[in-house]
Parts: sequence; structure tokens; C-alpha cells
Amino acid sequence: MQQMLPYLNNAQIAKLRDALNVVLHQYDLKANDLSELEESPNFLEAFISAKHIEGCSEKSLKYYHTTIQTMLHCVEKDVREIETEDIRRYLTDYQERKASSKVTIDNIRRILSSFFAWLEDEDFILKSPVRRIHKVKTGTNIKETYSDEDLEIMRDNCTELRDMAMIDLLSSTGMRVGEMVLLNREDINFEERECVVFGKGSKERIVYFDARSKIHLKNYLDSRKDTNSALFVGLHSPFQRLTIGGVEVRLRNIGKRLGLTKVHPHKFRRTLATMAIDKGMPIEQLQQLLGHKRIDTTLQYAMVKQSNVKIAHRKYIG
Repeated sequence: MQQMLPYLNNAQIAKLRDALNVVLHQYDLKANDLSELEESPNFLEAFISAKHIEGCSEKSLKYYHTTIQTMLHCVEKDVREIETEDIRRYLTDYQERKASSKVTIDNIRRILSSFFAWLEDEDFILKSPVRRIHKVKTGTNIKETYSDEDLEIMRDNCTELRDMAMIDLLSSTGMRVGEMVLLNREDINFEERECVVFGKGSKERIVYFDARSKIHLKNYLDSRKDTNSALFVGLHSPFQRLTIGGVEVRLRNIGKRLGLTKVHPHKFRRTLATMAIDKGMPIEQLQQLLGHKRIDTTLQYAMVKQSNVKIAHRKYIG
């Protein structure tokens, strides 16, 4: 069957397998012959290993594994026998059952496409069944950002030096919250107002903060009595390193207390990207600042303000 893969499609391979079962069912294998049979490879684990070597983060690997494993469990076919209609039916059923958004369905399609394309490249299958399933059109939603007033309200009403330092660092660097919680005290270069963060795929990059962030960060560190090397820690003993969830909960509570909607760490990153584009920062430089692999991702983050579109129209057209 392996030798016939270059000449038959997936459905034909399945028919060949059935034919071999019919012809060979009358023969018995001796016990000592069983050891010579090649076991069916665990394609999913092999794929995850390949992605790990490519530098994918543990979070991404877990997402890939769960997504593909769920599909295999639902389709209930050998990987080499799955056809395009099986994938289409699975995506349709999944969307109806979970009431998932088009973005979620397209993410699943993208992961399955990557998996089957890898199987095709490795000659485990002749052709990926996802090849004929096109990208799901998701539409464009204008993402919310913080206004200058929102940021000032949060700063003015911070009751802890740590919270002030966190808000300033997130808003001036545009770093991911996962990058911020990994920072240590010695990672901060106050002289150059910069620090090195580890982004997705363990990629290093330099981010920069403003003078206000420098002052508030120094005030926070000078006020601490603990010996933890982490840049941000809990407010009470044993002063453990802050987690992503801890930062999210803290910011959400601050937002509720001040009557601000949807206060979360990622919104600071989107706000910085939008402000940078709005003020004329070249998109290539913003891409490097945010640590995006593809410039399309940067463009999705940076939403140009409608007021500036109106001004530009009057300047160049009207």
C-alpha cells in the first residue's frame, strides 16, 4: 500500500486495503511473523514533533494536538482514508454544535491543512483532503482601542505602584502580556529605556519604553521588600511571580471599578499599534516592534482612526 501511494488517490488506497483484506483473510500469520509487521505510525505525534523542531511554542503545539485529535476522534477513519467531504462535514457539524464563529472554524481549517500538507510532503498520503477547502471569509471587525482619556483615568486611579508600572509598560512597549510576566529585574536597561523579551517561538526582540514608564517602574522596584527576581510579583507574601491570568484579572477589576469597558492586556498592544500607524510610523518598523512574523498580522492590529481618514480625504481628494 505504501508503494502504491504515488499512483493512487486516498479513496483508491482505501479500496486497495479492502481488497487485500478480502484476499488475505483466509491466511493465518504465525506468531513469530507478527514482529515483522510494521506498526501503523502515529502521524499526529510525528507531526507535533516536526512542529516542535520548527520552533513552535508549547501553547501552539497543545492547540494543534487538541484540534487534530478532536477531528480524528469525530471522523473515526484512518488518517490515510480521510477525504475532503469528511473534513467539510466535520467543520460544518462543529460550527453547528459549538455555535463557533467563522474565525474559529477557519483556525481549525488552517491547522488541519497544515497537518495534511505535512502528511503529503512526507509521502504518507498522495494529496491533502483540505487542499480544496478554501479560507473561510470572516469579514472585518473594527477592534477597540483605549483612548488617551481611558489611559489617563487608569493611571490617575491606580492605588498600587505595581499597577501603574504595569499599565505604563504595556502601553509604551506594546509587548504581549506573556512576554511581560517572564521579565526579570535584571532584564530592564533603564539607561537605554529598553528590555529584551522572548516572543512566540522563543524569538528574542528588543522593546522600548518611555520616560514615564521608567520613573514608575523604578518607583515600584524601589518600594519592594522581597528578593524575587521577577519584574512583577504579587502584592502579598510569598510575593510570587505574576501570571498571565493574574494580570488579566487585575486589569479587569480596575476597569470595572472605573466603569471602563473591556480592559485587558492585549488592548494596550492594539492601542500602541493603532497610534503608531496613526502618527506615520512605517509598517515595517511597527512589525519589528511588535514581533510579528508576517506583515499581514501587523495590519490587522493597526486600525487607522476614521477621523484621520476624513482629514486625509480632504487633504488629497476633497
